[in-house]
Amino acid sequence: MDLTRLDAIPPLVEQAIADKKLPGAVVLVGRGDRIVYQKAIGRRAVAPVPEAMTLDTVFDLASLTKVVATTTSVMKLVEDGRIRLADRVSDHIPGFERHNKTNITIRQLMVHTSGLRPDLDSANPWTGDDTAIQLAMAEIPTAPPGERFIYSDINYFLLGDIVRRVSGLRLDEFARRHVFEPLGMKDTGFLPPEALRPRIAPTEPCTDFGWPCDGPDMKMMRGVVHDWTARRMGGVAGHAGLFSTAADLAVFCQMLLNGGSYKGTRILSPLTVAKMTTPVSGTGDPNVRGLGWDIDSTYSSNRGELLPVGSFGHTGFTGTSLWIDPVTQTFVVFLSNRVHPDGKGDVTPLRARVATVAASAITDAPSEAVRSRLMTGRDFGPAGAAPARVPRLPVQTGLDVLRAQGFAPLKGKRVGLVTNHTGRARDGATAIDLIFAAADVKLVALFSPEHGIRGTLDQAVPSEVDEKTKLPTTRSTATRAVRPRRCWKGSTSSSSISRTSARASGPT
Repeated sequence: MDLTRLDAIPPLVEQAIADKKLPGAVVLVGRGDRIVYQKAIGRRAVAPVPEAMTLDTVFDLASLTKVVATTTSVMKLVEDGRIRLADRVSDHIPGFERHNKTNITIRQLMVHTSGLRPDLDSANPWTGDDTAIQLAMAEIPTAPPGERFIYSDINYFLLGDIVRRVSGLRLDEFARRHVFEPLGMKDTGFLPPEALRPRIAPTEPCTDFGWPCDGPDMKMMRGVVHDWTARRMGGVAGHAGLFSTAADLAVFCQMLLNGGSYKGTRILSPLTVAKMTTPVSGTGDPNVRGLGWDIDSTYSSNRGELLPVGSFGHTGFTGTSLWIDPVTQTFVVFLSNRVHPDGKGDVTPLRARVATVAASAITDAPSEAVRSRLMTGRDFGPAGAAPARVPRLPVQTGLDVLRAQGFAPLKGKRVGLVTNHTGRARDGATAIDLIFAAADVKLVALFSPEHGIRGTLDQAVPSEVDEKTKLPTTRSTATRAVRPRRCWKGSTSSSSISRTSARASGPT
């Protein structure tokens, strides 16, 4: 490596510090079993008292927890034959199968194709890891399993719970015994002890369980996990909660580059490392992921401009990053607390620039054949920012579509409507009022749930007359006796429309 090239890194970080994007950072670059560059830049704290950044600063790793602790622990259980990637999650967490989640697998949790949403609701004042699992059981997927990539913290705290259930050890203890202690990663773990506190980089002031951080009784978080879900789970979760240093993470990177072993201590088999860092196909989604690891997705701008797509890495919300390239045997560790002191920092462009400078220092690049095969990947746009989302037209319900058509499919028909107070168009107009007012459409009957078709009564409601339209309204249980000759099938929020005319020519 041309090590003089790495002298370009401090000015990049210092400019970002001047722009208030972060208070400071530790940058480490390695090749194979050597650390070729490490530098502490700026401050680890600016409030309440300024503190200089040091190489041994301990950082809240945020989502690096997913790959360093959770993915490694899961793959060790896979190696031991105790779980399979194809196992259904519900095989290990009984009750998870509710709401069409039966077929979600461990593999889909690891590659973020489970269909689960990104996180739980922060407005619900829950606490406890058992409560988090119960809330995950109650989740309704936003997409069928395996269909598309949705980055989700829920996926990974479920994986952490599977580690606990299968091994009998909580994730923090399993990772300590089987990963961190064997590797000599002495400053890595969940729930850091008080002795480490002076070296821990603070994040931002917050209440004990609140998010976003606002309101009275806030205190600077230091040694307390920044992620609100992990905080509510007691500080140990599969998606966040791990603390570590650049030196410890360099050991972890070297272990992976060496096929799962470090200085004679084997953590994973070479085939396991290859398995989890190989692209997982099958979704048709342009985001390319390994098992846990990011390869080429909207989240992988920290790869920079030059490291090949055959490399892999991950980022953390607090401003942390790993990127590892097996082809050149290069790894880049970038650790910052960009959320300090007010949660407003941003290191996305900076991480990309640092990785690019590190890659530019490599002077023994692979052969042309390897380069032509690997030097591809998405363009992250100006300054390494993730590409903007493509604007999409707003979703329309069946009622909106029907309205736009001037209710043409119902012209000349006698219509019975099954609906309630949620059957509304985008502007709030009800299905009842719109269809009742439609030209050449005769709304003749309404069928309602037990609380009334307008949803205003907190009691069981017998058959009645709708006050506004003066139409007869029958409780929905009576609809079992209605057998329309044809049915117009179209989502109208929570409404359905029956065409009872014998003249109907067929389903629309």
